[in-house]
Amino acid sequence: MISKELLNILCCPETKADLVLDGDTLVSVDKNTRRRYRIEDDIPIMLIDESEQLSLEEWTEIMKKYGREV
Repeated sequence: MISKELLNILCCPETKADLVLDGDTLVSVDKNTRRRYRIEDDIPIMLIDESEQLSLEEWTEIMKKYGREV
């Protein structure tokens, strides 16, 4: 589990945007890139090449789910 303290200091390596914890992934709040980074064994894999780019629809659902403005 990612601690709140760690989540507060992590950011998207591509855009420096905040991240939201969504299950076992971290999702960037940046609408243009919509990156999702996986977490393995409680370690965030913050490599752009290994991230996933979400569709606008999926990203929007996640942002609404966590009360983030779209």
